[in-house]
Amino acid sequence: MAKKKAPGVQNKPMYSRISFLYQAAAYLAAEAGRPGLGSTQTTPQAATDSDVHMEHDGHKDDTNHGGNATQPQATQALSRKLLTDLRSVTLKNQIRITPDIKRTICKYCDTLLVEGQTCTSTVENKSKGGRKPWADVLTIKCHTCGRQKRFPVNASRQKRRPFRAADQQKQDVTEEATSIDSQPRPQKTP
Repeated sequence: MAKKKAPGVQNKPMYSRISFLYQAAAYLAAEAGRPGLGSTQTTPQAATDSDVHMEHDGHKDDTNHGGNATQPQATQALSRKLLTDLRSVTLKNQIRITPDIKRTICKYCDTLLVEGQTCTSTVENKSKGGRKPWADVLTIKCHTCGRQKRFPVNASRQKRRPFRAADQQKQDVTEEATSIDSQPRPQKTP
């Protein structure tokens, strides 16, 4: 008799694809932010003589034709495209992304949020004079689109509905058990 397979992850190829897209986007975003991007590699356009760039009439053209000046923007745009593809794959397959990964992606422009490079983070407390420590909010501002994401810092996350319902049922059962035990039992009289 054949052995039953152990239950595996459904849509494993989709999870692999999502992981690859995120890793590639993170790599490209890191490459875009690296200072002196074109200094380590010589591109054919950077290595050519200045007389190669000529206009159609034969005169020398003084403009830069796609050297290393636009390369960081191109890699940043490619990184955003990969994250857009990641979002579409997860939506089509109804796969949940972990909140930690979701927080590193801008909800509006799909930019990978790297602290100090593509976003800035501040902690705000808009309570009166900042007196309430539980009102701290982490604000992440995207440099690409200018929008802000806000996350509560000290507040615990609410459980998803099925887990909340299960916990509520457990509490109800324990309350009933304690209420039955706490009631005085009638004593037998002779």
